[in-house]
Amino acid sequence: MTNERRLPRVLIARRLFPEVADRLRAHFEVDASDAPDPFAPAELAARLKDCAGVLVTGTERIDAELLATCPQLRAVCSMAVGYNNIDVPACTAAGVLASNAPGVLTETTADFGFALMMATARRVTESEHFLRAGLWKTWSYDMFAGTDVHGATLGILGMGRIGQAIARRGALGFGMKVVYHNRSRLPEADEAAVGARYASLAELLREADHLVIVVPYSASSHHLIGAAELAQMKPTATLTNIARGGVVDDAALAEALRARRIAAAGLDVFEGEPQVHPGLLTVPNVVLTPHIASASLPTRRAMADLAATNLIAALTGGTPPTALNPEALRL
Repeated sequence: MTNERRLPRVLIARRLFPEVADRLRAHFEVDASDAPDPFAPAELAARLKDCAGVLVTGTERIDAELLATCPQLRAVCSMAVGYNNIDVPACTAAGVLASNAPGVLTETTADFGFALMMATARRVTESEHFLRAGLWKTWSYDMFAGTDVHGATLGILGMGRIGQAIARRGALGFGMKVVYHNRSRLPEADEAAVGARYASLAELLREADHLVIVVPYSASSHHLIGAAELAQMKPTATLTNIARGGVVDDAALAEALRARRIAAAGLDVFEGEPQVHPGLLTVPNVVLTPHIASASLPTRRAMADLAATNLIAALTGGTPPTALNPEALRL
């Protein structure tokens, strides 16, 4: 008979970098999914039955109902920065450490947000479709003429790490005038560092030539931008959403684009994704991408590594660096 102690069991809920799985195997017994798609809720609960921890993405729903079926679960560590799929108060009540992965994706996401804004302003998707369809026959002075980015007014809704990184790109790289709205105003030194001016939401909507949304999703930010807010924007303005689906009312946005109440939109996130509101699929003046703002290989690896670091620390007596509820470790 052996007295060898069994390692804690953890689940990697989605197909992930093999090197990250190997890193976790040095500490745990690992059940690693090789599927690109998320588990159905019942299957996720079944796979977690005897697990002490789980590494998730921004898709798997961790709520009180699931936690009740997994009393041995001690850590839920996400490789995403957004965590509206995790019920943090329910985790805390159950003594389960929850963590996310902020910081490591800031610059990559800001790069993509700026690229999406530029593609929207300069009508890149529309013109590519036109070319691929064999419709390009000649030149005209107004063919796919969009709006300038350099020197324009950049409006940023949400001024956390990513918002500030976008502001730096706009102000320092493109000579843009930067105006922002945030739940709390930045210190003056931080505003000066990114060349930004604080404004009310109404002022932001009226002034922005290009509005970029990076506010976190919560009940209070649900449909923060709806029909009434879109009506306050310039008809020449663009809207770019790299925040979360649900911050923008997609149905209202589709109608505003169809009616040309705003010039164009660039969207990386959607309500009910991966489903996309059908109205957005039939208007030409929108650039659509499948939630890929953080999708560079170095950044995705860093996100997964940070989630693994949190998981190892939570289950081996360490201090998870980006815990959302560190008090859970004391329960």
